[in-house]
Amino acid sequence: MASVIEPLVELRDVRKSFERKDVLTGVSFALRKGTTLAVMGGSGSGKTVLLRITDGLIRPDDGQVSLFGMRIERMGEEAMLPIRKRAGFVFQGAALFDSLSVFENVAYPLREHTRRSLGEISDRVHRFLSLVGMPGTDELMPAELSGGMRKRVGIARALVMEPEVVFFDEPTAGLDPTNARLVAELIATLRAGVCDTAIVVTHDVEFANMVADQMAILHRGRFADMGTPGEIRASSNPDVRRFLAGELRED
Repeated sequence: MASVIEPLVELRDVRKSFERKDVLTGVSFALRKGTTLAVMGGSGSGKTVLLRITDGLIRPDDGQVSLFGMRIERMGEEAMLPIRKRAGFVFQGAALFDSLSVFENVAYPLREHTRRSLGEISDRVHRFLSLVGMPGTDELMPAELSGGMRKRVGIARALVMEPEVVFFDEPTAGLDPTNARLVAELIATLRAGVCDTAIVVTHDVEFANMVADQMAILHRGRFADMGTPGEIRASSNPDVRRFLAGELRED
């Protein structure tokens, strides 16, 4: 009898409100190893809230959240630490430490969470900076970087612990088309080596088509539809059709 492979991420009927405004009204999905899921939706649809709940950064009001087979929706910060080490998070604005150099930004998780030697940290930081196309930038400060460069440093920092799953929050937001495509190509390349499992929050359908093998459209607090890119493109759901046509708006 074949063993059942547990999903790395699973949400069941997750709900969240802020100041009486319903943001998530019952989101359920399971993400298995080797899958990249693109969560799409209009501005204000709750995509980032969903991503932060999935990583344990926000608690849901109701529902179940499992990460690596462990229920985390009511887990305390101390208990979450070893779980967080297994997941990477790329924030929309990269969230680099302005007072730290590129090298120290990428090295930060290694210094905080491991006992690696300085040489080991240096080797790993340089490996991941090269991977994201940023070799030779050790001494640069975040203020000296372009938006695309900041995104890539943020991705290197998220990957330096070699996580089992990575969460990307609008990785192409604010980038010009050339840099957006470079980031998309980078994320697609990473799937073949460093980390093959991810959730990507985006409003960019073209970008999602480049990086994802599963897509979900978030509308009015729940998934209007979920499936492969081909299934989403062929969906008869009117909200999905409107989103793909650029006509979907959140209330």
